[in-house]
Amino acid sequence: MTLQRVLPFTKSLLEQAVEAGDVVIDATAGNGHDAYFLAGITGNTGKVYAFDIQQQAIEATRKRTEEFSHVELICDSHAKIEHYVSEPIAAAVFNLGYLPKGDHAIITKSESTLQAIGQCLERLKTGGLVLVVIYSGHEGGSEERDAVMDFVKQLPQVDYDVLKYEFINQQHSPPFLVAIEKKQPRKQK
Repeated sequence: MTLQRVLPFTKSLLEQAVEAGDVVIDATAGNGHDAYFLAGITGNTGKVYAFDIQQQAIEATRKRTEEFSHVELICDSHAKIEHYVSEPIAAAVFNLGYLPKGDHAIITKSESTLQAIGQCLERLKTGGLVLVVIYSGHEGGSEERDAVMDFVKQLPQVDYDVLKYEFINQQHSPPFLVAIEKKQPRKQK
């Protein structure tokens, strides 16, 4: 067996939670890798909403996903998911930090990220996943990391399972994954 790195592990979880016809969210479109991957899993009967505040990221995602007609690109904050997505979702994925090869001064911030995670959880189907890859080695990254960790630790155990997947012997603040799965509602006695 070989341990999977964070991003391949994230994709393997998405493959388990998402199927053709599902609605999903790429909350940080970036260069479009997750949107492309999600578009392939959901198929043209599904829907991918891809958010980013930077037009550069939206254009990169547009180019990467041009073969798919079911990807909706939204140049707006992921904190406004509730304005664009009303249907139940099977999964949402976040890659926190800054746009690779972009302006490193433009970063995700805890306030909007927590709002977005909360809005995704409100729309999440039973068995669905919210996956947050946290990069904290940049200016402002540790504050966002701590805020997200504080938030997910408070999620009720009866409603959600929360996993932290990380390599603990690597230097320079390696990324890690926080995976939130919505549990089956408990039956009332």
